[in-house]
Amino acid sequence: MKTLDQAKYQGRDFLTFQDYTQEELLYFIEVGRALKAEKKAGIPHPHLAGKTLGMIFTKSSTRTRVSFEVGMWQLGGHALFLSNRDIQLGRGETVGDTARTLSRMVDGVMIRTYSHDEVLELAEYCSVPVINGLTDLHHPCQVLGDLMTVQEYKGRIAGLKMTFIGDGGNNMAHSLLYATKLGMRVTIASPPGYQPLAEVVATAEAYAEENGGSVTIVDDPLEGAAGADVLYTDVWASMGMEEEAAKRQRDFAGYQINGETLKAAAPDSIVLHCLPAHRGEEITDEVLDGPHSVVFEEAENRLHIEKAIMALLM
Repeated sequence: MKTLDQAKYQGRDFLTFQDYTQEELLYFIEVGRALKAEKKAGIPHPHLAGKTLGMIFTKSSTRTRVSFEVGMWQLGGHALFLSNRDIQLGRGETVGDTARTLSRMVDGVMIRTYSHDEVLELAEYCSVPVINGLTDLHHPCQVLGDLMTVQEYKGRIAGLKMTFIGDGGNNMAHSLLYATKLGMRVTIASPPGYQPLAEVVATAEAYAEENGGSVTIVDDPLEGAAGADVLYTDVWASMGMEEEAAKRQRDFAGYQINGETLKAAAPDSIVLHCLPAHRGEEITDEVLDGPHSVVFEEAENRLHIEKAIMALLM
């Protein structure tokens, strides 16, 4: 079982990439890959024996729930599912009171919700680590697992071009922009009116300047895809945007990863998608099920990278 260097991590929150240095983010990936190898080899790694993770969900999920719950069990601990129907947070209790109560009973809290401010408030009042399982602003666990996948398939992260095609203002695009902290060249290709938040772009540009990456924002998907080592997409209408679905289908017509997009990218490019996918909309079956797709390995890596985060923080 790998010995973990927990001293710098224990007790900290994992809310966005802004919380960690490049070296620390790369260590999460190193631990994730080691835990994955141990799992494949049948080597137990009960780093969190006797510990409990409280999992707050106000947004439903397949991959987030399964990966954290199974991951906690594989680490020797226990995960407790708490929907907003199960806890008093959904009936008017303050975030602060919930945080202070949970801190006396569990060893860490993962939350998947809409408001990023709610996660920040939870972390402020919790005395145990808080992990951001997703907000409308950021999805850092997903992106760290994505970068682990990139490293597995491309052998490196720094210097690669990653192009996201779709809604530049969603949580995936925002968190992918912070991959510039690891030296990636990140391009966002989105329709007018769907660009990333200016403050996120500014932070990503600062990381790029420090670490040799770059940030490019375009509105032409084929221009964005040109020479890309990694192509990435997400659904056009995220959870909670169902009423905008028809308008978004019109606005995002042409912003699809398909055979033409692949031809524009590097010959050995890989394709990522955070799932669930709306096949035939943002990505074609041909691509999602094709030889460039590593989407389901990417989905599995959520388990391994979240185990690394929990093992180091908790």
